[in-house]
Amino acid sequence: HGHPFWGPPQSHRTPRCYSAEELPHGQPPPHLLARSARWEQALPVALVSSLEAEGHRRQHKGPLAGPQCPVLRPEEVLTADTHQRSISPWRYRIDTDENRYPRKLAFAECLCRGCISTRTGQETAALSSVRLHQSLLVLHRRPCSPRGAEAASPGAFAFHTEFIRVPVGCTCVLPRSVP
Repeated sequence: HGHPFWGPPQSHRTPRCYSAEELPHGQPPPHLLARSARWEQALPVALVSSLEAEGHRRQHKGPLAGPQCPVLRPEEVLTADTHQRSISPWRYRIDTDENRYPRKLAFAECLCRGCISTRTGQETAALSSVRLHQSLLVLHRRPCSPRGAEAASPGAFAFHTEFIRVPVGCTCVLPRSVP
């Protein structure tokens, strides 16, 4: 006999298949987007608009240099953002997946293999830079067949929830092996 507060076992329902007419532009249905208020507060989502704006400004200045470990300059520390004044600095890139909601997320990329020495401002191998991750619930859109048809119908989609690990920053750790 089970515990009186336990209900019957939960059935694993197949996600609903939405037709192309029900979903303009393949967007998730409104009842699934009700969670979007929480998504907008998540750092990987909230950063996208400012990164896109920065990207548009940068287009006029020339291409972005590849990831390189910067030299830490004390005079720049007062005005720099956290990711720039860290001894394990990182930058953000926008990861886009047309079959995911939110489609665009900010992913952190470490700029150094080691960490920056606070004495010299230069990279040292005494410590290692590693990414920090946040779990984020997303929706994945997959083709489906409404009303039991065998093959997936054009423009018909089901939405599955899934947790993904999103890199949100970098930190310094002791290396696994001696440099």
